[in-house]
Amino acid sequence: MALLDDLQARVLIADGAMGTLLYSYGVGHCYEELNISQPEQIQAIHQAYLDAGAQVIQTNTYAANYAKLSRYGLEDMVKEINVHAVRLAKAAANGRAYVLGTIGGIRGAGRKATPLEEIKRSFREQLFWLLQEEPDGLILETYYDLEELSTVLQIARKETPLPIIAQVSLHEAGVLQGGIPLSEALNQLEELGADVIGVNCRLGPHHMLRSLEQVPLPRRAYLSAYPNASLLNYVDGRLIYQSEPDYFAQQARAIVEQGVRLIGGCCGTTPAHIQAMAGALKDVKPVTEKEVQPQLVQIEEISLPPGPPGHKEQLQDVVAERKSVIVELDPPKHLDTGRFMEGASALKQAGIDALTMADNSLATPRISNMAMAALIQQQLGVRPLVHVTCRDRNLIGLQSHLLGLYCLGIDHVLAVTGDPTKIGDFPGATSVYDLSSIELIQLIKQMNEGLSFSGKPLKRKTSFSVAAAFNPNVRHLERAVARLEKKIEAGADYFISQPVYDHAHLHEIYEATKHLPVPIYIGIMPLTSSRNAEFLHHEVPGIKLTDEIRQRMAAVAHDPRLSQQEGLAIAKALIDTAYKLFNGIYLITPFMRYEISVELVNYIHAKQQTGKERELSHGRHIV
Repeated sequence: MALLDDLQARVLIADGAMGTLLYSYGVGHCYEELNISQPEQIQAIHQAYLDAGAQVIQTNTYAANYAKLSRYGLEDMVKEINVHAVRLAKAAANGRAYVLGTIGGIRGAGRKATPLEEIKRSFREQLFWLLQEEPDGLILETYYDLEELSTVLQIARKETPLPIIAQVSLHEAGVLQGGIPLSEALNQLEELGADVIGVNCRLGPHHMLRSLEQVPLPRRAYLSAYPNASLLNYVDGRLIYQSEPDYFAQQARAIVEQGVRLIGGCCGTTPAHIQAMAGALKDVKPVTEKEVQPQLVQIEEISLPPGPPGHKEQLQDVVAERKSVIVELDPPKHLDTGRFMEGASALKQAGIDALTMADNSLATPRISNMAMAALIQQQLGVRPLVHVTCRDRNLIGLQSHLLGLYCLGIDHVLAVTGDPTKIGDFPGATSVYDLSSIELIQLIKQMNEGLSFSGKPLKRKTSFSVAAAFNPNVRHLERAVARLEKKIEAGADYFISQPVYDHAHLHEIYEATKHLPVPIYIGIMPLTSSRNAEFLHHEVPGIKLTDEIRQRMAAVAHDPRLSQQEGLAIAKALIDTAYKLFNGIYLITPFMRYEISVELVNYIHAKQQTGKERELSHGRHIV
């Protein structure tokens, strides 16, 4: 435990970035593989940091796990890469410095890419081979997700008595992803057995210092900090860090004054930064007392108005209490909005509870549904329910879009993944998918707590009502329902389903979902022709028609008027079944033919009226 004994008595200088130097040398592939193919280059970098004054160095194994090596087809080289890395670092240190076995985080901004069980498997494999080479300790670094770091820390603590450094990474100063205060996260890591707790990467010295000002001295563990050289810049096609070594050293001294005893550098730092830092900290003594600064920003317990007058009740409450109808009317693909506004007005008069608008459905560009939602809300007093897809916007754009919606008073959204761009009008366009639909729900619900994705306070809480998509037209309905349960866990308030064209299937859906604690709007989409029916059945994801319905539409294919009548008859029959089982009906308007949806809305309301009259009649009979 010599490392911990040293930290008890003094401040130790750690090394800086490995990847930054390799990048500057023109290396463009897997850095960890160089432990085998170019060991002399890796050992030379270790040597440069030791010569600069580093007393603690790390192995070149940040991404040397199965999950990350598989990106390069190197997943079968976990053992070789990790074993060589420790040997190279030990040879360079030659007893003059401590060698830490490095294991980096796998999850980044989103959590969808790698399940926790896969992370555990990858971690255990890498940990095993690192421990075989007997490093002086372990450093778990660049973990944005506290759940991931807590999980792997517990595994490591059970496997070895060696010192463990556990470091989180922050998107914003003072808070982890998910809004967890840094002090709370570090306290949790200390309780789980970490010997050194701290922060690395993402932030430069200034913001890392501000973050550490809010952290009290640990009860047992020691604090660490590995700031980036500066914020990242993009110059002439290259990513660079512009911080100067002297500034880095000056800030390092201030960071140590916050109680840090192990200090190094992360992205952008070089031997020059470490040398300057070592010089500035040569005679510095460890801090044993400090005054903790208050949290950077407090969240105000206020919110913007949730929408126009008369629309304060949220849809999940409406459909939980009574029969409810919402209608989808997609924004036009052109700038003539006349018919869309006519349709929205007619549907309002028919008595819908909300007008839903897809977000460039089938990856086809339309007028922004945010713009059309604002128009119908302001001009017609219609409640808009806006679809938000993960496809078109990265994480920055999604959050900005949601903030914009809320500022416009649009607080009902449907969180969906979105159809891939390959099926749309511009197949060469890229699909973004920074988040999954479940992660998007989590983001929106976090904003309802007044926090951005990164945990930065928004100063006000949003009050979004969040719908989630439900595709019941699958081979294994129980799997689809299991996914609904995950969406409920993420925060979904209610569900909107794909259109259903089978009476028996409606009953199956009811039986499979009746245990869910949130309501469902069942999708009904009237058919307009046999061609329309065949297209939906064969080409549109998530929609399947019965043979009977396809045959009925084919029988009237010669007459457009009869085709529309038959489509309406089929839709009304499906509504009759759905109406008995579900409170919510979701009508999808075909081809801007809003008159069809108006007729179906009137049909549903007529059923409601008939039901009320029967109840009254039954009551009089009892009396």
